Amino acid sequence: MKENTFKINKGSEGQRSFFSFLENLRISTLFNDGIPSRFIPHVIYLTIVGIFYIGNTHFTEKTIRDIEMLETEVEELRADYTSLKAEYMFASKQSEVAKKVKDIDLEESKTPPNKIIIK
Repeated sequence: MKENTFKINKGSEGQRSFFSFLENLRISTLFNDGIPSRFIPHVIYLTIVGIFYIGNTHFTEKTIRDIEMLETEVEELRADYTSLKAEYMFASKQSEVAKKVKDIDLEESKTPPNKIIIK
């Protein structure tokens, strides 16, 4: 069985990758004497902006979830309203009212109402 070996790419010597750029960048020389005080306000500002951005994102996602939940609830209530309205319209028909009041011995009037005129 063959032994595992690394393949060295000879054509990529002229090309530099991002990581080789980072390796050659000597950031550690900036921090030999500690953190330079001129960077502290910028770091604090970026930290505050980052915290604000994260908080704003969480607030927006929570608001979107609440809106979707309320839209679902409104649709359910609209469906309930429509069905209750249809039931009420059916129950208030003259024939249905006559059926319901027959149980308590009430009948429809066969004569039309009289109009009373006062001079």
